[in-house]
Amino acid sequence: MEPVTLTTDRLLLRAVGPADTDAVYEAAQDPDIQRWTVIPSPYLPEHAIGFTEQAVPDGWAQGSMFTFGVFLAGGELAAMLALTMRSPGTAEVGFWAAKEHRGNGYVVEAALTACRWVFTEVGVDRVEWRAEVGNHASRAVAERAGFTIEGTLRSALNNKGVRRDCWVGSLLPSDLGLPSTAPYLPARS
Repeated sequence: MEPVTLTTDRLLLRAVGPADTDAVYEAAQDPDIQRWTVIPSPYLPEHAIGFTEQAVPDGWAQGSMFTFGVFLAGGELAAMLALTMRSPGTAEVGFWAAKEHRGNGYVVEAALTACRWVFTEVGVDRVEWRAEVGNHASRAVAERAGFTIEGTLRSALNNKGVRRDCWVGSLLPSDLGLPSTAPYLPARS
């Protein structure tokens, strides 16, 4: 699949490339990003180069991971968001915000925009969100974006060689007033 560009009133979501390597590297120096995400730590220039020049374009070309840089109107990188295909009809969202852009609702806005796109254009019927237990900022973003928190999974994340418990939540097309590609029959209690 060719990369797509999505827009909101405040944001431009597009694939990052070589011209964005320095901005990605700088943002990823934040200790919180290195702590709560699975990016390498320390995050070196070669990691940013591999991400912008290989991982992002390969993910789009293979239809396996749709990565968007989240940019402000002036061109500044505010956040990063990816939708990784986990199984047919299911994607997992992951994101981080540059330290100086946290608390502005940019990641919530980007997540909703990207999820609408993946539901309507890729045929996904479930987007999952996972974060290590204790990552309250990520959980707040997921909840504000309308994800239903479904519980805690034991030893479900591997972050830098350590197994960790994680929260899991989901967003369905119907949560956004969109149709699903397949019928959904919820369990009855």
